[in-house]
Amino acid sequence: MVGMVRTDVSERERLAQADSGEQPWRAWGPFLAERAWGTVREDYSEHGTAWDYFPHDHARSRAYRWNEDGMAGVCDDRQTFCFALALWNGKDPILKERMFGLGGDGGNHGEDAKDYWWYQDSTPTHSWMRWRYHYPQAEFPYDQLVRVNGRRSRTESEYELVDTGVFDQDRFWAVTVDYAKAGPHDMCLAITVANRGPEPATLHVLPTLWFRNTWSWGLPNRPMPSLTGSPGRLTGQHPSIGHITLDAEAGPPALVCDNETNSQRLWGLPGRSPYPKDGINDFLISGMPTVNPDGVGTKGSLHYEITLKAGETRTIRLRLTQSEAPAPPLDLADEWAAVMRGRLAEADDFFAEVIPAAATEAETAVARQGVAGLMWGKQFYHFDVKQWLVGDPANSPPPPGRRFGRNHGWWHMNSFDVISMPDPWEYPWYAAWDLAFHCVSISRVDPGFAKSQLLLLLREWYMHPNGQIPAYEWSFSDVNPPVHAWAALRVFEIDGGHDFDFLAKVMHKLLLNFTWWVNRKDVGGNNVFEGGFLGLDNVGPFDRSAALPVAGVLEQSDGTGWMAMYALNLLDMSIVLALHDRAYEDMATKFFEHFTYIAEAAYRQGLWDEEDSFFYDVLRLPDGHRVPLKARSIVGLLPLAATTRLTSDTLNRLPEVTARVRWMLHNQTDYGNVISSRRLGADRRRQQLLSMVGQDQLLRILARLLDPEEFLSPYGLRTLSRAHLEKPFTVSLGGSDFTVGYEPAESTSGLFGGNSNWRGPIWMPVNYLLVEALREFAEFYGEDLRVEYPTGSQVKVSLTEVADDLARRLIALFVPDADGRRPIYGATDLFQTHPDWKDLVVFPEYFHGDNGAGLGAWHQTGWSALVVDLILTLRAGR
Repeated sequence: MVGMVRTDVSERERLAQADSGEQPWRAWGPFLAERAWGTVREDYSEHGTAWDYFPHDHARSRAYRWNEDGMAGVCDDRQTFCFALALWNGKDPILKERMFGLGGDGGNHGEDAKDYWWYQDSTPTHSWMRWRYHYPQAEFPYDQLVRVNGRRSRTESEYELVDTGVFDQDRFWAVTVDYAKAGPHDMCLAITVANRGPEPATLHVLPTLWFRNTWSWGLPNRPMPSLTGSPGRLTGQHPSIGHITLDAEAGPPALVCDNETNSQRLWGLPGRSPYPKDGINDFLISGMPTVNPDGVGTKGSLHYEITLKAGETRTIRLRLTQSEAPAPPLDLADEWAAVMRGRLAEADDFFAEVIPAAATEAETAVARQGVAGLMWGKQFYHFDVKQWLVGDPANSPPPPGRRFGRNHGWWHMNSFDVISMPDPWEYPWYAAWDLAFHCVSISRVDPGFAKSQLLLLLREWYMHPNGQIPAYEWSFSDVNPPVHAWAALRVFEIDGGHDFDFLAKVMHKLLLNFTWWVNRKDVGGNNVFEGGFLGLDNVGPFDRSAALPVAGVLEQSDGTGWMAMYALNLLDMSIVLALHDRAYEDMATKFFEHFTYIAEAAYRQGLWDEEDSFFYDVLRLPDGHRVPLKARSIVGLLPLAATTRLTSDTLNRLPEVTARVRWMLHNQTDYGNVISSRRLGADRRRQQLLSMVGQDQLLRILARLLDPEEFLSPYGLRTLSRAHLEKPFTVSLGGSDFTVGYEPAESTSGLFGGNSNWRGPIWMPVNYLLVEALREFAEFYGEDLRVEYPTGSQVKVSLTEVADDLARRLIALFVPDADGRRPIYGATDLFQTHPDWKDLVVFPEYFHGDNGAGLGAWHQTGWSALVVDLILTLRAGR
């Protein structure tokens, strides 16, 4: 509450207070989604047409059921209240209250945001945050973007906002929003608007406060809150949080309506309020009497009309506070200024500790903006699947078909949490394997939150009773790669390797999930695994999640590699825990043996192709015949990630593990090729390598992996060999031909909606795993094993040098090159050279396989923020 909390504390102290429960510094944050329309939660259609059922055109007029959205928004961790920014340039047909973009059918390459905004800064407790947006001064070309993208084919590029010409002559507003916490429930704000155009222009700025609508669904114990507006002030009262106050300088008028659906506009039916959700929009733009003249409702804006000369800037001061009683006038002068200065200085100190001094200035900026994207990607996520399936008492029941449609088997799931999202606009819902990667970089700044996230998805209200981890909102039953154990180990190590309680909790739940995999995804019981697309979408010649073109079973090299890696992760976890509690030693021997069974089966069942020196998916037909699908892709590289070392310390302290290794080597000789002989490590201690590949296979795979004509790109590793550019792979099945060829950019295939492509581009998460695997091999082989790098260069280097250089290539995607151009921005000169744009960094979903240009979701900071960990690791001299 106001005035009750010491603010002269460092960000480290704030994190400690939050972890201990002393102060709820994480309670307020940027948990408001960039998009709530077009999501599964808001879709009550019969056939799951989410983008059509709740389109962008409805968003300003229709109250959401499960969450809210806005620009530069914040809310509490239960999303009781929401605060966000609205803008109007005086020309648009609607207020700019949320980001615009196209859905799966509207974008010629799937979902695509059509606005430009950046997450510039954030500490882990959100004590300091910065957000930036570029808003055209001309009318926003909504119809043009829809029309042109709608007629473009998959072989053409996307038509972007910058292509329309609205930013020509710098006719835009640069809008920056800064947040600084004076306390856990007290935020100072600065909204800075700059006229970048060549002549005077007017901008309407509307800081907006509202309550999430929880009262109109007919559920019990949902009292209606109230919000009152007066010049320069919005005051709200809610039974669960008390009073919420927004104060602003210069006393702008308040406009108040209700967060209720405008049923008249949408369906021609009477609504619950004459001042509905779009009341402020209609009042400003059309002069309609749709704001309450009494200044009372559940949604309100403070209206600034600002005219600035060319190049002029103005900053608006605001303060948002929660209190038990009505708040007195809030300080917007000296105290406000001191809070803003103090939090920024503390953020600078915090990141100076996190980012190694050896990092370049450009790398430091990328790392800090990468952390910002992760922090702004934390979203409030509410979804009670059972309630969604049966409907709300106050509404018509959903169509009967919904009870047998999407996610009907996940009736137990009830989410009401702040969760790390892949992208707050294109992916405003969690994805299990994405989140695992997020947590690695998050743990660099907030290990407490990272650990809580990994544990959250294993809780009984998320994990299915059968042991499956929910994949993502569009289909919780889809199968994501099992990387949870790997991520938990990485977070445990980054956090100092002492939180054994966390590791034990994770392992107990993952035992259920591992069993689910063994029982559900090994159809033949032969220790090779299926799994469907496994997050890799259209990597193969046909949809691996759909029915096969012919009768049979698709045995997957990536599925088998993932499971071998999973077994080794649980082995490593068991060993760490067994060194403190011998009860886990039996688990270590169990997962050691299970790994050997999986790794050996990959060879016995024909996933390894001796002639091609590569792992392939294999189609096993009912008559026992096997058809290898010889597309050289990331599918055949992932088995490299199934690698770990047993050190002499482990072998000496855990005699049962040592005995089991010896027994396997002497009595199960078929498994000897996946259990290497011992050798001395760099520390002169004995170690044993467990890997799906021996030294011979490793060298043969690396010859392809490190070949510029195959996988090695100037910016990392491609997901499909470039050799398939001239020689696409084709297989004939059931009278039809299925082909996969190298595509370095957006997909030309309609598989999975065409909104991602694993047929050539560079993907950060799998690159990261392969770099980590090379480091593990390097620890074992040391300087004794040197490889030609790049293949054909006749230059031999160590595996450590290879891993370091691959990390540099991935980092190079984001930092300016010798010509000052960032590869992620491709040929778009505005982003490359303009002083207002060139230092604003985004973290795309994936990257062009030849030139590194950013592709897919532009704000997929989630797993692309792994570059933060790469920078910190490389510059710390690991």
